[in-house]
Order: sequence, then C-alpha cells, then structure tokens
Amino acid sequence: MSGKPRLTYLNGRGRMEPIRWLLAAAGVEFEEVYLETKEQYDKLIKDGVLLFQQVPLVEIDGMKMVQTRAIMSYIAGKYNLYGKDLKERALIDMYVEGIADLMQMILMFPFSPPDAKEKNLDSIKERAINRYFPVFEKVLKQHGQDFLVGNKFSWADVQLMEAILAVEEKVPAVLSGFPQLQVFKTKMSNMPTIKKFLQPGSPRKPPPDAHYVETVLKVFKK
Repeated sequence: MSGKPRLTYLNGRGRMEPIRWLLAAAGVEFEEVYLETKEQYDKLIKDGVLLFQQVPLVEIDGMKMVQTRAIMSYIAGKYNLYGKDLKERALIDMYVEGIADLMQMILMFPFSPPDAKEKNLDSIKERAINRYFPVFEKVLKQHGQDFLVGNKFSWADVQLMEAILAVEEKVPAVLSGFPQLQVFKTKMSNMPTIKKFLQPGSPRKPPPDAHYVETVLKVFKK
C-alpha cells in the first residue's frame, strides 16, 4: 500500500464528498476505489470490512474506518483542523452538525420523485437563506475574522465552503444577501489546497446525475 488514505465509495459525491473535501483541504492525496455493482458491496460486507455494513469506508493509518462523522473527526484532529481546545472543538462540532443538516437535504435531492423536486428545491433554498446561512453570516460579522473558529482554518470552514457551493449549484444567487459569506467564499476559493481541489481534474465529484442515482440504487438495493 502506498500509505495514502484509500477511500471506498461510489464514483460520485454522496457521503464521501465531505471526506474528500477535508482531505483535499488538508493537502492530503488519497486513492479511491469505486463500487459499481451490488456484488462488490456484498463482498465487503461478507469479508467483515464494513463494521455497520455501510460505506463510506476509509482506510487510514492501519484502520478501516466507517461512519462519516467518525472519519472526519479523525482527519480533522490528525491534520490540526479541529481547534486548539475543547471549547473550540465544541463550536466546530456545532457548526459542522448544522451544515450537515442542510447538506442532508442536498444529498437526498437527486432521489426525489419528479413531482417533489420543485418543492424540495424550495425547501433547500428556504432553509439555506432563513436558517443556516444567517448563522454563519452573523458569526463572521461579530468576530470580524477570516475563519469561523479561533481565527484559524478548521473543519467547519471546509464544510461551510462545500455547502455554499452545493447550494449555489441549485440557487445561484443564494449569497446575494450575505456579504460576509461572499467574502468568505472568495477567501476560501483562493486558499492553495482548496483552489487546487476546485480545478478540473481534481478528485472533486460533479453534481449527481441520472447515472449516479441509478448506480446508487443498483449497488445498495435490498
């Protein structure tokens, strides 16, 4: 093995994308294995590789890690993106959990029935504008710093940047009422590791299309 973390998931965003973002932001190169058939997935379960019979699976530092939250906590701690003390870590956790709630809606959107798509899109827009983005606008305005916690780049900043771009794909003008977040997005986009991740040809995955949805349903069918 090369020593690089090895990520096993489908060739698409899903629950692995925030992990890809975090590793990329930390400047860590990784390898990927893509599941394309139910047989591949069933073999991982049969071999006892997946603790809870779920992916994402990340092999790192001799561990086979599952559960997105646990994987990301480990990566954030390992690469110094998890605050300097317990209080900062608690703030990061709160922000990350909030962003994850918004991202869950975006994650499930491609699987919406056609007649529910418009309603679900409206829900994403409404939650982003009225519940989630105002929190981060206020935090950045109140402390006047570049980053969300402790004036230092953290896991929370990475998650927020991913969420901003994901919502903008669906609601292009979503940041029009959030000047602090506009500045934040520009600064994040210019950080060398993130700038690299946003370039064509990086491991960042495109928005889910019909083929991705079809593959998910095929691999995970009961």
